[in-house]
Amino acid sequence: MKRNVLYIEDNEKIGSLLKEELEQRGFSVQWLLSGEGAEKEVNHHEIVILDIMLPGLDGFTVGKRLKKVAPAVPILLLSARTSIDDKVDGLQFADDYLTKPFHTDELVARLEVLIRRSGGTHSERISLGHHIEVDPQVQMVLDKRTGEEIILTGKQHQILMYFLRHPNQVLPKEQIYEAIWEEAYITGDKTIMVHIHRLRQKLERDPDCPEIIETLKGIGYRVKL
Repeated sequence: MKRNVLYIEDNEKIGSLLKEELEQRGFSVQWLLSGEGAEKEVNHHEIVILDIMLPGLDGFTVGKRLKKVAPAVPILLLSARTSIDDKVDGLQFADDYLTKPFHTDELVARLEVLIRRSGGTHSERISLGHHIEVDPQVQMVLDKRTGEEIILTGKQHQILMYFLRHPNQVLPKEQIYEAIWEEAYITGDKTIMVHIHRLRQKLERDPDCPEIIETLKGIGYRVKL
């Protein structure tokens, strides 16, 4: 589930690092060094990350123009400016404002919230392998070979959706367990192993050679998109 981001940042070092970080977390990033050309690109993306200090037109001006062109696409402003006046001015048109320096985890969390609010995560179906399709809007898992719905148990569905919210990330079994069961993981517990085994039986063409849910021995599991 690639989420399309338009990222406007003139600092090449910062831009390169953040683009790489976001792509590792499952985003597809188009990076521009200025606001030039952004109005033509904005409608192809689910969200905009916009730095305020840009060459030529500043981020406030660029952001206001983007909102006129694509009012439904959320804008997250990035700035080293911390004054209340700057934040108030930015939030006149932007959907969120994050001050530098920031942690990538916080940025990603804010992006996810903004995309969910705008409905961006429901814009298209998600393909897993060559034969599975997930429709997030109606919470349905389909086998493209037969056109039939694959019925998952409640926990199997929660585990799959958790993977899809963390695409391309290696997730330790402890993390998955605590997120789904909302209680502390006990060392040696086989619950996650059993549920993933049964989930593979429903999703994989060959559960003994999984293509969708990858095991990284001694580390955890990963779903690549």
